[in-house]
This record gives sequence, structure tokens and C-alpha cells, in this order.
Amino acid sequence: MWSYLVGGSSASQKDAPKKAIIALRAQLEMLAKKEKHTEQKIAEQEALARKNVNTNKLVAKNALKRKKMFESELERVQGQIATLEAQSNAIESANINFETMKVMQSGAKAMKQIHGNMNIDKVDATMDEIREQVALSDEIGEAISRPLGESVDEDELEDELEALQQEELDAKMLNAGRVPSAKLPELGTPTRVEVEEEAEDEEEELRKLQREMAV
Repeated sequence: MWSYLVGGSSASQKDAPKKAIIALRAQLEMLAKKEKHTEQKIAEQEALARKNVNTNKLVAKNALKRKKMFESELERVQGQIATLEAQSNAIESANINFETMKVMQSGAKAMKQIHGNMNIDKVDATMDEIREQVALSDEIGEAISRPLGESVDEDELEDELEALQQEELDAKMLNAGRVPSAKLPELGTPTRVEVEEEAEDEEEELRKLQREMAV
């Protein structure tokens, strides 16, 4: 890109923007010093003209002429500064664009290399293969975790469990319906109630006799 500025190898061309910017900045620094010096000269001539405007018009007039000359020189210096600053900014901007383009081209090349052996069909085929392997892995895991030996009939287990529950329920109901038998009194032996009733009858007969005797 910079071959039009300098000739030589690619390394020299790569350093061309840097060298150009350095040279421009050096020239701008020199022009800035000249600008400051010229401004001082203008200020000196203006001060001299003011000092002699009423006392020595010839000196004042010559001072104004020199001031005009320095002002013209200052305009040229400032124009050169503006031109060099614009050129320096343009080179810096162009160099940034150039380096950015190089990076973008490098990135595009890397992506092209990465995708060189890839296409959507290969990606789909790879994903299908992954899904198949995952399904196979699940089947293998299920087979490994399956218990060894004869399989148990779940219906048979349920029937046996219900039978045990029914037996337990019958046993509880049988125990709940069993009432302890009371000991019956022996025949010929009066009970306590009968003895008390007999004593009350005797007391009643005794009271009746006492009432009759009192009459």
C-alpha cells in the first residue's frame, strides 16, 4: 500500500507510514517554533510603532512595515502547519485502516481454514451420530443396572401381599370379638345378693311383729 511513498522491501514499506509520520511531526515542531518567533517579532514591531507614533513617525512607519512583513510570513507558516497536520492525520488514519484491514483479512483466512473441511451436511451427520451414541449409552446403562436372576411376577406379589393383609385383619377382628367369661356361682350356694335380700325380708317381718305387739 505504501509502495508509492518509498521503494524497497516489504519491511521498508511496512515502516514507511511510521517514518512519514515521524518526519511530519518533526517538521511541525520546527514550524511551531518559527510561528512563535514570528509572533514575537510582530509584537515587538507593534510596540515600537506605538512608542514612536507621536515622537518619531518615520521609526513608527518602518516598524509597521516590518510588522506587515512578519504577519505575511506568519500566515505562510500557519498555512504550512495546517497542511502538514492534515497530511499527518490522513496518514495516521490510512495506516489504521490498513492495519485494520490486515487483521480482518487474517481473521477471514482463519475462518476459511476452520470451515474448509466443514459443511452443513457433515455437521448434521455428526449430530446424528452423537444422538445415536447417546441413545446407545442409555440402553447399555439400563441393561447393566437390570438385576440378574429370574424376573418376579408383580401380580403374584400383589396377591400375596393382599392375603397377608387379610390374615392380619381377621386376627385383629377375632381378638376384638372375644369377651372374657364371668365365673358362674355354684349351684346350692346363695349369692351375696340373695343373702342380702333374705336379711331384708327378715328385718321387715321383725318390724311387722313389733307393730302388732304394740297394738
